[in-house]
Amino acid sequence: MIKDTINSELKNSMLSSNKEKTSTLRLILAAIKDREIVAREKKQDIDDATVMDVLSKMVKQRLESADIYKKNNRLELAAKEEFEIEVIREFLPKQLTEQEIKRIIGKLVEETNSSTIRDMGKVMGALKSKYAGQLDFALAGKLLKEYLSS
Repeated sequence: MIKDTINSELKNSMLSSNKEKTSTLRLILAAIKDREIVAREKKQDIDDATVMDVLSKMVKQRLESADIYKKNNRLELAAKEEFEIEVIREFLPKQLTEQEIKRIIGKLVEETNSSTIRDMGKVMGALKSKYAGQLDFALAGKLLKEYLSS
């Protein structure tokens, strides 16, 4: 499981006295623990897909924060956010490029027989089920909208 890998990495970073990485890994584990508590209340277990969802949201939050810090000329804070993004992404699958996303969208549009913007939900649902954690859904939505509009 991804959580076990993160725990192992936390132990390694603590042994090597890497304070920044240790701090980030603790943040990750705290976010996962929060999700576990919510799931336990619903009498559910969390799996790797849920952990990847937590990690993806953490990356998205940090990207937004880094962007705001850069706009306000707080480069040291932006650098901290970017470091945290790098650490979090170590546990996510490789992110797909824009070209790969376009190719996948083309294939899914054919598979779902989609032709108009109204069909966007079908294709986005298929993207989320097959490629969770591997792509930026904001970018995918934009590319899909362009594809279905043309």
